[in-house]
Amino acid sequence: MPLFWLSLTFLTGIIIAANLTLPTITWLILAGAAVVVASLRPFVNRLTSRYPSAQRFTLTPPLSILLLALTLGAARFQASLPDLDDPTFIAYFNDIEQTMVITGIVIAFPDERDSYTNLRVKTESLHPANEYPITDVQGLVLARVPPESDFHYGDRILLKGQLQTPPEVEEFSYRDYLARQGIYSYLSHASASLLESGYGNPISRITFTLKEHALATAYQLWPDPEASLLAGILLGVETGIPEPVKQAFKDTGTSHIIAISGFNITIVAGLFATLFGRLLNPRRGAIAAVLGIAFYTVLVGADAAVVRAAVMGGLALFARQVGRRQHGLNALAITATLMSLANPHILWDVGFQLSFAATLGLVLYAEPLSQAFIRLVSCRIPAAAAQRLAGPIGEYFLFTLAAQITTLPIMAYHFGRLSLIAFLANPLILPAQPPIMTLGGLAAILGLIWLPLGKLVAPLAWVFILFTIRIVEFLSKFPGGVLVLGKVGILWVVLFYGLLFTGTFAGHHFRKFTFTLKPIPLIAILGVVTMIVWRSALAAPDGLLHLTLLDVGTGDALVIQTPAGGYVLINGGPSTTLLSDGLGRRLPPFNLAKGKPIHRELDWLVVASAREEQVTALPRVLERFPPANVLWAGHPSPSRAVDYLRETLTTLNVPLTLAEGGQILDLGEGAYLHVLTVSTRGAILLLEWDQFRAVIPLGADFETLESLKYGEDIGPVTALLLADNGYAPLNPPEWITNLRPRLALLSVAADDPDGLPSPETIEALAGYTLLRTDRNGWIHLSTDGQQMWVEVER
Repeated sequence: MPLFWLSLTFLTGIIIAANLTLPTITWLILAGAAVVVASLRPFVNRLTSRYPSAQRFTLTPPLSILLLALTLGAARFQASLPDLDDPTFIAYFNDIEQTMVITGIVIAFPDERDSYTNLRVKTESLHPANEYPITDVQGLVLARVPPESDFHYGDRILLKGQLQTPPEVEEFSYRDYLARQGIYSYLSHASASLLESGYGNPISRITFTLKEHALATAYQLWPDPEASLLAGILLGVETGIPEPVKQAFKDTGTSHIIAISGFNITIVAGLFATLFGRLLNPRRGAIAAVLGIAFYTVLVGADAAVVRAAVMGGLALFARQVGRRQHGLNALAITATLMSLANPHILWDVGFQLSFAATLGLVLYAEPLSQAFIRLVSCRIPAAAAQRLAGPIGEYFLFTLAAQITTLPIMAYHFGRLSLIAFLANPLILPAQPPIMTLGGLAAILGLIWLPLGKLVAPLAWVFILFTIRIVEFLSKFPGGVLVLGKVGILWVVLFYGLLFTGTFAGHHFRKFTFTLKPIPLIAILGVVTMIVWRSALAAPDGLLHLTLLDVGTGDALVIQTPAGGYVLINGGPSTTLLSDGLGRRLPPFNLAKGKPIHRELDWLVVASAREEQVTALPRVLERFPPANVLWAGHPSPSRAVDYLRETLTTLNVPLTLAEGGQILDLGEGAYLHVLTVSTRGAILLLEWDQFRAVIPLGADFETLESLKYGEDIGPVTALLLADNGYAPLNPPEWITNLRPRLALLSVAADDPDGLPSPETIEALAGYTLLRTDRNGWIHLSTDGQQMWVEVER
């Protein structure tokens, strides 16, 4: 019996059990019946030998074995379902609207987001708040804790909150997503405190500690968004990547680059095999590639998703080495079965499906496509040259095409859209991925050993990752690049695969006609130097004063570049990813003037308002872009974000100066930042250079507006930032009339929960030019002191 069909039947049993609810014992009884039928084979043979005509009614051993595999698969799925009515299972206490105190151990790498951190906790005990006794429980819970929480793998913690069943919405079931990972309970707003450290698996603890240090090193080596993208590629940490950048990768069908998935690693495995195969012989090259994937898996944390991807990637190498498609199919099916045996719910995981499909595409189509290309090209150039040309073409196009053939229906089914530009985007950016992996990994390793060593190599990797981002962002803007399908039914997926596999096993192969030039190392070197020079030139001082209002949602973040090339950041807003992305795109990644290979230091951080929504993003960003000095205005609001910011500044040993009314920061070349007023709420600032004047009232209140006679003491200005995201009482008509701004700026989120800006504010601005981040994205003003130029994102 071919192992392929046996494995396929086991997987079919899992799918049947998911749609046909029967007790585990029922499936086991059916499995026992299959064993009985198989064991009766000799007796049936002796009996039917006397009556040959009866042989047609005999159940053959293969059929009984298939039945056994089917029922065992179904039994395995049914046995994996927890008993939600078990009072010792954590989900038993879901949705009872009572605060619970839970003790448990963090068993995964903390998932840090802008406004919260997700912790995966293995529970130990539980009791209602202010009630006893304590109940021993088991099971996993996902806890969402404040972003400033500092927890690590192996920490034993105390959680407080109301247990909930994970939510479901029409487009996405968070409940099913977590259930596939064995999580049935959710704490959406939890407080947490550390009890003890040092629990968990020692190897995992060491691995995750290394991952934490590597992640911190990445943000010291590269600016954003390049640093966050490298963190996703090298370490599997995607949470720092700004949403617009993620969307660009989705629209171009290149998300596999930033997600450590089977789709990504199977492509990388093919590249590794080719690279090592040329340095060594093919067999040793394959072994070296597998070892490389294993090392990479350990480096990124070796969690379940990464192990799955590594197995699939190693399997692709095996399939290429055995040289027979049947062996590759058998190995693929067996691997899927073993992984399903460990976790039957993995069959519904989108990442697993894409990994399986991508590897299947490589097993079935990589070699035929490569051979078809050689035959096509051999008609026009010598056979030896065609063989050499097939190497890079296969690596950068045909392997990707083979994987995309089998993943298209899955992406259409789950996401309702297909990227047509992907067939252009992937060949363009894939050649840059091996340098990103090798140079980026080398820089991170050297940076862990000694940071200056990593900084010497980091610029080389930065060029390739910058190239990747810019190409993806450019192609994502092509009209018609994304085909929106809407909801795709499962029957269409079955039909696609039915036609595809019918054509495949009938002997029909796909032929793609493409021509390309083999990359020349000299051109690559010149390209690297050119990109470094141009990027450094664009970020170099140009003698102008620049003011950029970043798009950070509901909050404010302004970046000032002085005529001499200094940088001042005013506030930060609520989003770490958006702020880090904005700074990374504007601060120079290389600045040898201060004797450092990479220098992204801010000259000043001005906290013009210490309200929580204005500073939440700052603590983690300042670790990546440390300020030389801090000017703090107003009283700190009683919030964890503000406390976290002050702790960060203390840790970084940044000198802090309290702002006072009338204080002036000399920005050089005759540019000044005036502190007009200071109140408990913050400061009103005036940026001035020659005839350019911009008012930044982040800390405005009724008393300070009145003290300035609603702008009469300031006079006409070039630009005015609206206070409090356009809140009408702090942007009165007389204030706008007295200042008479040539340009009004508004920082506000598209879905502001308070409905800002106020209609009264918009009405008061009638007749004035208004630019707003929710519609225009970032807003950049540049001036020579006489004239002003304005640029917006959209």
